Amino acid sequence: MASKGLTQDPVPGHLIDPPVIAPGHTFGSVTEKIMRLVLTTRTPLGWFFGFLVAFGIVNMLGAAVAYLFVRGTGIWGIDIPAGWGFAIVNFVWWIGIGHAGTLISAILLLLKQSWRTSINRAAEAMTLFAVMCAGLFPLIHTGRPWVAAYWLFPIPLTMGVWPQFRSPLIWDVFAVSTYFTVSLIFWFTGLIPDLATLRDNAKNRFVQVVYGMLAMGWRGSARHWHRYETAYLLLAGISTPLVLSVHTVVSWDFAVSVIPGWHTTIFPPYFVAGAIYSGFAMVLTLMIPIRAAYGLKDFITMRHLQNMAKIMLATGLIVAYGYFMEAYMSWYSGSKYELFMFKNRAYLGPMSWSYALLILCNILIPQSLWFRRVRSNPVLLWAISIVVNIGMWLERFVIVVTSLHRDYLPSSWGTYKATRWDYATYIGTLGLFTMLFFIFIRILPVISIFEVRALLPQSKVNPELQENLQ
Repeated sequence: MASKGLTQDPVPGHLIDPPVIAPGHTFGSVTEKIMRLVLTTRTPLGWFFGFLVAFGIVNMLGAAVAYLFVRGTGIWGIDIPAGWGFAIVNFVWWIGIGHAGTLISAILLLLKQSWRTSINRAAEAMTLFAVMCAGLFPLIHTGRPWVAAYWLFPIPLTMGVWPQFRSPLIWDVFAVSTYFTVSLIFWFTGLIPDLATLRDNAKNRFVQVVYGMLAMGWRGSARHWHRYETAYLLLAGISTPLVLSVHTVVSWDFAVSVIPGWHTTIFPPYFVAGAIYSGFAMVLTLMIPIRAAYGLKDFITMRHLQNMAKIMLATGLIVAYGYFMEAYMSWYSGSKYELFMFKNRAYLGPMSWSYALLILCNILIPQSLWFRRVRSNPVLLWAISIVVNIGMWLERFVIVVTSLHRDYLPSSWGTYKATRWDYATYIGTLGLFTMLFFIFIRILPVISIFEVRALLPQSKVNPELQENLQ
C-alpha cells in the first residue's frame, strides 16, 4: 500500500512521488479553471471579508505612521542603548520573506524544476508585496522621511553633498531597490502570455482594453515566443545572484560593526539561508489556504507541498548551523565581550525568553518535517510554516535588540519594550501585505496558465493509479 502523498508504482513495492499536475486535464480545462478565478463576475463573499479585514488593519498602519510623523520616533520603544527596535527587525524580516519568490522563479527555472510552475506566480507577487512592506521601514524609522530619506539616495550637486557610500545603510537602498525592480520586471514578463489569454476571453469591453494594454500586443506567434523565452531566461539569470546578494548586503548592516553579537563572518550565508527559510514558510502559509479555498488541489498538488517542506527542512538545518557557529565562535574567539553577549542572549539576560522561543520555533518543531506523514499533511505543514515565520521574526528581534540593550559599559545598560505604536506599525504592514495579495488573486491569475499547460504530458499516467493520485 502507498502511504499518504505517495503513489504505488507498477513495480511491486516501489513508491513514486505524486505528479505536479493531477491527471484528467486538457488545455481547455486548465485555461478555464484558472481563468475563471479572475474573469468571474461573482466575487466570493470570503474574498470581501478577508479584504475588508486587511483594509481595516491597513488603516491602523496609516494612523500609526501619521502619528509618527507628528510626534517623531519617541512614540516607539527605542532608547539608549537600544537605538534600533521593531523598525529594523521588521525590515529584515520582510526582506527575508521576499526571497522565496525569486528563488522559485529564477533559480528553479534555471535548474529546470517543473514543480515550480504552479506556485511561482504567487511567490513572485509575494516577493513584491514583501519588499514594499520592507521599504516602508527605512523611510519611516527616521521619523522625518521628507528630510532624512533624501540623503539615502545619490542626488548630488544640488547642495554639493554626496551620501556616505561606505555606510551599509546606503548599500541597502541600492540592493533592495535593484531587487524590487528586477523582480517586478521578471514578474510582469511572466504575466504577458496570461494577460493575452484574459484579454481574448474577457466579455467586458473595459476589461478587454485593460488586459490588452498590459499584454503589449501579444499574439503568441513563434517570434513572440522566441523573444519571450530569451527575455525570461535572461531575467532569471540576472535575478539569481540577487537572491544571494540582497540579504548578504542586509547582513552587513550588522556584520561590519564592532558590536558583540554582530561582528561575525557567519552572518551573510546565515542570513541568506534564513531568508529562504522564512520565504518558503510564507509561501506555504499563503498557498495552502488558497489551494483549499479555490479548489486548486489539481494544480498545487502534494508534490509542491512536499518539495517546499524539504527545502524548508534543508535551509532550517543551515540556520541551525549558524546558531551553533555563533555559540562556538563566541567561545573560540576568546573575547569576553562576545562570550558575554551569547550568554546574555541565551540564558543570562532579561530577554533570554526570546532566544528559547527562537530555538523552539526554528530548530526543534521543524524537525518534524523529516517525517513524510507530516510533509504530506497540509494542516500540519500550514501550522509549521506559521511557527517558522514567528521564529524567524524572533531571530531578527534577538539579533537586533539583545545585542544592543547591554553594551560594553554596565553603567549604560538598558532595556527595550515595544509600545503600542510599534505593534500597530508591524501589524499594519501584515494587513498591507494581505490586502495587496487579495487584490492580486482577484485581478490576475494566481497560477501561470501557459506554464501549467506545458506540464500536461506529465499528467498522462496509468489510469489504474489515478484514484491514488487524487
